[in-house]
Amino acid sequence: MVKATLLCFILAASLSAMAGDSKRQSQRCYGCLAKGDSDKEFVLTATDGSTWEVRSDKVPLAEHVGHTVTATGVVSHAKMHNMKEDAKDAAKDSGMKKEANEHGHLTITDVKMVSESCK
Repeated sequence: MVKATLLCFILAASLSAMAGDSKRQSQRCYGCLAKGDSDKEFVLTATDGSTWEVRSDKVPLAEHVGHTVTATGVVSHAKMHNMKEDAKDAAKDSGMKKEANEHGHLTITDVKMVSESCK
């Protein structure tokens, strides 16, 4: 019953988010930058366990692959992202055993190298 209620909540929230505005949300992450699936896509694995698929037309990310970086960017589909994270938290609170680490898509606007290697 809890799973069905949660599924209905997620579906209703998703439809509402798609109809609503798409305000952009800024995010700052600290972690290891790796190459992604395509030429312009990278993955930032943050020290808090979150993962971000990142890209940028303004910042040369390729030169930071394998480095520990602090990256600032804009969350893609911020409203949907937040609703997804809220649903994951609600599922975890109700006893479901799914991983609750954050995952999202980020367009990087600034990156600073912290270390030349990932620890």
